[in-house]
Amino acid sequence: MSKMMNTTHDAFYFFLMGIPGFEAYHFWISIPFCCFYIISIVGNTTILLVIRTESSLHQPMYLFLSMLALTDLGLTLTTLPTVMQLLWFNSQAIHFEACFVQLFFMHTFSFMESSVLLAMSFDRYVAICRPLHYANILNNEVIGRIGIAIICRCVLAVLPSLFLLKRLPFCRSHLLSHSYCLHQDMIRLVCADIRVNSWYGFALVLLIIVLDPLLIVLSYTLILKSIMGTATWTERLRALNNCLSHILAVLVFYVPMVGVSMTHRFAKHASPLLHVIMANVYVLAPPVMNPIIYSVKTKQIRQGISHLLFQRNVH
Repeated sequence: MSKMMNTTHDAFYFFLMGIPGFEAYHFWISIPFCCFYIISIVGNTTILLVIRTESSLHQPMYLFLSMLALTDLGLTLTTLPTVMQLLWFNSQAIHFEACFVQLFFMHTFSFMESSVLLAMSFDRYVAICRPLHYANILNNEVIGRIGIAIICRCVLAVLPSLFLLKRLPFCRSHLLSHSYCLHQDMIRLVCADIRVNSWYGFALVLLIIVLDPLLIVLSYTLILKSIMGTATWTERLRALNNCLSHILAVLVFYVPMVGVSMTHRFAKHASPLLHVIMANVYVLAPPVMNPIIYSVKTKQIRQGISHLLFQRNVH
């Protein structure tokens, strides 16, 4: 098998891992996973429908929210086939090319989520610190350009790592650690010099995973500085409440991401179950929680959902 994997990438498969130690219970474990995926798909699709149908929500904040919902939907649909196929049918094999396709979309949507959250923090900064210029600064044309820039940034960031990985020979065990394909998981199966890949991965982490949250923190530092200069505590609390949904979305995304990174970095010899649980939380938490957070905390979204349901009941 090693020779075959060295000579041609098209001749072998990777093998995905389910829940280690609980293989006999995969069918029962699939039930909560299925529920999470349904909540994610229904929740994010509902957010998109509400923003599309309600003309009052055609504002920068909600247009960025629609980008977040699209990203979460993409992340959900990227991992759903392999996760559910493994849990339902115990089908572990995934073709080399299919694994690389999943890897590309997995990391692209993950980086897009980080970029959209950064754009949303800029939106909150302009809304609170420059309210009189809000409509002029974040008009539809600017928002469109930001959306295109996010897509280009993430696609162009992931593609080089994909090509760098694909040129390398895979001659070790081809058993992956998760139920979907990740770059950091696949790179450990390579039996060649991976210094270029490691340095590029490090640069990518600095560019997106480190820079984005730092800029988000900077945005909120400026927001807090502006809020503390307002006249009353009521105005301060109202301004903070407008940011609460975004702050929760940031925590839901970055806390599991940091957890996965720390686990891969400092807990390499920990139980495989820990790695699998952390990776699944990282993948499922943002797409599941974001629609719930914005539906509960944003009055306009709640009203839009009620209006959408009421219209359908009438028809």
